[in-house]
Amino acid sequence: MRERALRALFPAGVDRRGIAVLSTGHLAADLFQGSVPALLPFLIRDRGYSYAAAGTLFLMASLGSSLLQPLLGIFADRVRAGWLMPVGLLVAGVGLAGAGLVESYAGTAAFLLAGGFGVAAFHPEAVRFASHVSATRRGSGMSVFAVGGTVGFALGPILMTPVVLTFGLRGTPIVAAVILGSGLAVLASMRYLDRFRPAKGTATVLPGQAERNEWRPFGLASGAATTRAIVGFGLQAFVPLYVIAELASTEAVGNAAVATMLVTGAAGTLVGGRLADRYGFRPVVVWSLALSVPLALALPFVGVTGMFLVMGAIGFVEGMNFYPLVVIAQNALPGYLGLAAGVVLGLAIGIGAGTVALLGVLADTTGLTAVLWVLVGVTALGWLLAARLPPERGAVGAPVAVATVAEE
Repeated sequence: MRERALRALFPAGVDRRGIAVLSTGHLAADLFQGSVPALLPFLIRDRGYSYAAAGTLFLMASLGSSLLQPLLGIFADRVRAGWLMPVGLLVAGVGLAGAGLVESYAGTAAFLLAGGFGVAAFHPEAVRFASHVSATRRGSGMSVFAVGGTVGFALGPILMTPVVLTFGLRGTPIVAAVILGSGLAVLASMRYLDRFRPAKGTATVLPGQAERNEWRPFGLASGAATTRAIVGFGLQAFVPLYVIAELASTEAVGNAAVATMLVTGAAGTLVGGRLADRYGFRPVVVWSLALSVPLALALPFVGVTGMFLVMGAIGFVEGMNFYPLVVIAQNALPGYLGLAAGVVLGLAIGIGAGTVALLGVLADTTGLTAVLWVLVGVTALGWLLAARLPPERGAVGAPVAVATVAEE
């Protein structure tokens, strides 16, 4: 039974130890990101911060993790920078611990910014190595890697809330210890992971990968990833408010609808990876985004029960396309794998989170229903961008070939 479960999670062609280490590291990195929002109410309560001041702290952590990722991705493309993964996790752990220990607002902001930098340092190289250890089963391998991050994000409030309720803000090092421990585990596994890195002067040519950098498909994939980030953050922020104001329900029901979307998103991530290995990354992205359009269109017309059903379906189909978009972006830029991952995982998500503020202005002026209609339009835009992606090269599941390429 245990072996059957392992085969289901780690199919043939994906190195179990490698993807397990990377997925655990991803859990730890996103544990930082999930812990920061859970920490804010306690900072407001215990230190008297205003909502604006607390929001600025969240912005500092988000800016550190999103805007720096493309830059660190470029750096990792130029040098062998696998060490960024353990160092990034260690910095993230120290940042989370310090945010609860220091008393000053400036110190708290500095630690959260540093923690965000650590998250940014981890992701580009981790995505690169996840691709290496997954070989020709990148869909399945990347989906396992992605679920690690989803679990980590969900664990943030689950761990942080009881810890701070019990020990106060000085208990943040307890949660940070999970991140620090994962950083040490990744550090201990670096020699093993380095076995999967192509030798200098060579590149592993995988199915669908361009022979040279192609910026147009990269731009289309990045644009589609940005739209799905806007939709995801928009739904997380405004569906609970819509459930309360327009459907006359409670805060708990609204948050439960969002939780349903997040849970089904994790399931969709695993399914999308398997489908991508079988049918190709582009078809999974295009068809899942196409299915998202009528689902988003249904949101303004359903009641509370329908909201749960629709949000669950949206989470599932949107989860299917996230990491296939990362792979498509990396396939388009074989010479800049770190940059591709940094843009899709960092900059696109940062733009999505930042757009929430603009949607809030729209909600204040025209109402929450207008926000849902805007998200319908953004969903349709994502599908249109994905539909313009060129066909994939090579057969799905084709064997890996190693070719010598010039150093850039």
